[in-house]
Amino acid sequence: MSQQSDFSLSFFYAFVSLLFIPHVFAFTSTTPQVQTFNTEPDIVNPKLPPRTLSSSKKFEGSSDLVHLRYHMGPVLSSTPINIYLIWYGRWANSQKLLIKDFLNSISPSTAAAKPSVSEWWRTVSLYTDQTGANVSRSILIAGEYTDSAYSHGTGLTRLTIQQVIASAVKSAPFPVDHKNGIYLILTSQDVTMQDFCRAVCGFHYFTFPSMVGYTLPYAWVGNSGKQCPEVCAYPFAVPGYMGGGGPGALKSPNGDVGVDGMISVIGHELAELSSNPLVNAWYAGEDPTAPTEIGDLCEGLYGTGGGGGYIGQVMMDRQGKTFNMNGRRGRKFLVQWIWSPELKACSGPNALD
Repeated sequence: MSQQSDFSLSFFYAFVSLLFIPHVFAFTSTTPQVQTFNTEPDIVNPKLPPRTLSSSKKFEGSSDLVHLRYHMGPVLSSTPINIYLIWYGRWANSQKLLIKDFLNSISPSTAAAKPSVSEWWRTVSLYTDQTGANVSRSILIAGEYTDSAYSHGTGLTRLTIQQVIASAVKSAPFPVDHKNGIYLILTSQDVTMQDFCRAVCGFHYFTFPSMVGYTLPYAWVGNSGKQCPEVCAYPFAVPGYMGGGGPGALKSPNGDVGVDGMISVIGHELAELSSNPLVNAWYAGEDPTAPTEIGDLCEGLYGTGGGGGYIGQVMMDRQGKTFNMNGRRGRKFLVQWIWSPELKACSGPNALD
């Protein structure tokens, strides 16, 4: 979502209804020894809570309710899309490698089992600009910058995050790439951000020349591992009030709840940043300060049959780890679906229909 319309927490509140729905995550096997889909699951799709509890923008499969329009702005069509990573705070090398493996899984040349991250990104690449150029299918990590000294403090705002970018682009050889580049700022679990956990898990926007010197598309995502995993890393952590009658937390695919939760938010923000980098391309609604973008429409949806408080059918490996797509080097990820302009519905590579 854009800075004005962030990766919201509305889908999180929808999961309250799961408290009364046992066995909502359907798999064929009662043991974790078989990795498979349940093609005939006992699917329950609870209704959303009253509007007073949720402002969800999801309209799975309903083209009548979604008026996603193109507003004549650019998309990221240059090949490849250069991603410049800014690691703010202290990060373990294993955490960096996990996130980079996800990003490096996007390009179609990546060898990965199906359903794959590359197939997931294909939906994003269906979006075009006014010349007919598609969002690029190729992603390249073109540079990295680490600020482990917390040079702008451990409490950031939407404006100070731009100062973090300014510090990075002023540090050679970290370049200014306003043609093909996007800047991805990732904050460690001990860094707070304005509205983090309370209202957002991530957001995207573009920098102000008065602060950075250039207009650069960027996205921010925080590690919620110690702050609010039950909010921003759901379903790998669940709130305490769901611990009784509802399903427990699902096992994260790579053993790091905070970073595994970040992966889906990163995917969400990159999809929207690529299709709406200057907040004047693809979005629904008439107000560009509060756009509903291609990730917003599918928040909390990871598989067939999902919607409301149900995430949809996903896969489980022999260790009981939950995922819905594969990446490079045997990695597995759980990433939300994206709105398809062709299907006029949410779409993912693990769809059963």
